[in-house]
Amino acid sequence: MSVRPILLLGDPRLRIPGAPVESFGKLLHSLLDDLAHTMRAAPGVGLAAPQLGEPLNVAVVEAKGKTYELVNPRIVRDTGDQTDLEGCLSIPGYVAEITRKERVWVEAQDRTGRHYTFSEHGFLARAVQHELDHLAGTLYIDYLDSMDQLIAVDEDDDEEHDDSPEAAVVAQRRKVLRGHSHK
Repeated sequence: MSVRPILLLGDPRLRIPGAPVESFGKLLHSLLDDLAHTMRAAPGVGLAAPQLGEPLNVAVVEAKGKTYELVNPRIVRDTGDQTDLEGCLSIPGYVAEITRKERVWVEAQDRTGRHYTFSEHGFLARAVQHELDHLAGTLYIDYLDSMDQLIAVDEDDDEEHDDSPEAAVVAQRRKVLRGHSHK
């Protein structure tokens, strides 16, 4: 298990869709371990194999005490809409408001090839959708009408000099994003 470099925006490998996984042996297990270790070290809540330069249909998502190893995942049903700030480990320092489905039902395989299904809503549903987009070569910025919609997040700005309630909300969101931005 090792921390690997995460590809950044501009690297063409981020746009290569993941190929289906057909072998569930040591190489896949090592990739899943590296994804989890790299994601946690970043820190983030999700990471897809294409972000490590591996064009495979593999991702991990971990938040709220749940960890999903997603091999050959697909969304089979979704409902509702949610709009919130979203970031990506491949696009550090920026977030944007993105609309995603509120609840998703997913079919996937685990590291041994066993098929399983799950349903998530809210933040975890957002994270799953984000990672599945990576597996298709899609980045969250592809949903924006303009790059002007990106919001710079100053990672070092822990102090807000503005004491207004609005500044407190912004500061809180920045802290949440630092702990939860995935990608």
